[in-house]
Amino acid sequence: MSLWSRISDALEALRAGEPFSAVFDRLRVRPERTVAFTIGVIALGAKLAKADGTVTRDEVAMFREVFTIPKDDEASAARVFNLARQDVAGYDSYARKIAGLFPPNDPVLRDLIEGLFHVAVADGDFHPAEDAFLREVSGIFGLGDACYRAIYARNVPGAAPDPYELLELPHDASLDQARAAFRRMVRESHPDALRARGVPDEAVRLAEDRLKALNSAWEEVQQRHAA
Repeated sequence: MSLWSRISDALEALRAGEPFSAVFDRLRVRPERTVAFTIGVIALGAKLAKADGTVTRDEVAMFREVFTIPKDDEASAARVFNLARQDVAGYDSYARKIAGLFPPNDPVLRDLIEGLFHVAVADGDFHPAEDAFLREVSGIFGLGDACYRAIYARNVPGAAPDPYELLELPHDASLDQARAAFRRMVRESHPDALRARGVPDEAVRLAEDRLKALNSAWEEVQQRHAA
């Protein structure tokens, strides 16, 4: 059964009159990380799409920045988006329910924030309201400020990323500390690691840009220490 078919099944399980947000309560009882991750990105993305006051982007095209959506499954993806957009629950309520589906500090929550950044910048812009939205969700997820700044630097056009910031390190970190951080983050960013923690194959492309940024950061740190 495809990911999108499993998502459709999760939505069909909602009782008549139940809000869309109830799907997260059902996922808590029967956890399936790939479904939870995907619904989380789309549900919060639906709220994020309105954060800058305009919804001008094609709904499915936005999520192509994160997911590879087969033509036959576009209707299912759009349905999730529309149900979330119509739900009166606030995005902070969604974020708390999603955070409750995963252990504290689970890397999949960072993956989810990174996916939302891809949605936010899909139109080539990053609005201050989107920044505020993502900072609050990141805080609800328990991610530190250094983690948020690193994700911001990797994804926002024109952010001019600092290599230490990308490695979530202070500027006085030693070369050994930078090497250890680089190796840890590369391990966590490997496609197999993403799949193991529940990121669906359709979204593993998230790792590609992250690995490129980490490699560039490590090279620059080495050059600075050699100078």
